[in-house]
Amino acid sequence: MRTALLTAAVLSALAAPAMAHDAGDFIFRFGAATVAPNESSDVVADIGEFGIDSNTQLGLNFAYMVSDHFGVELLAATPFSHTVSLPGLGDIAKLKHLPPTLMAQYYFGNGNLRPYVGAGVNTTIFFDEKFTNDLDGALTDLSVDTSVGLAAQVGVDYQFGSNWLVNASVWYIDIGTDVDFKLAGDAVSISTDVDPWVYMVSLGYKF
Repeated sequence: MRTALLTAAVLSALAAPAMAHDAGDFIFRFGAATVAPNESSDVVADIGEFGIDSNTQLGLNFAYMVSDHFGVELLAATPFSHTVSLPGLGDIAKLKHLPPTLMAQYYFGNGNLRPYVGAGVNTTIFFDEKFTNDLDGALTDLSVDTSVGLAAQVGVDYQFGSNWLVNASVWYIDIGTDVDFKLAGDAVSISTDVDPWVYMVSLGYKF
């Protein structure tokens, strides 16, 4: 009788879904993150709008589970580098940025597969702005303002083993900035929306 009860208890425990994330867990994820701008801007010198290419870097995020279903996450990365172009002129500038993003998240389910959604705020800091084609000295003094905007996210974790997981996630980030420079000595400011989709595939560790 005791053996039968013990066997039943073990089988019941094995059949019960394991909670992939519990209140108090810290989760560290690292992988490839791609920023794909969905850009638009004011027309520049009657030529056209800015174009901004995509870039992939090492993405990092750190999450803390406030409860079994609610978490907070900070997105970080190595600096993204983008080339800026204009129609008919090709590449005219390069810049880098860091996009720290703080998210509040809700995780669905209670097993090893945990889809989630998130919303939060992003700060994008631009630096190392420089013209690569200054049109024989006509373009000078390039700078790009820091942006603060909202962000939304969907993602999914799949835990394997006791601590490891794989993750796929997508963000949409509202990035709006002013691109300031001088054109033939005259100050110009171009309102620019970057508004990228950010895609990340990563490996995670829970502790």
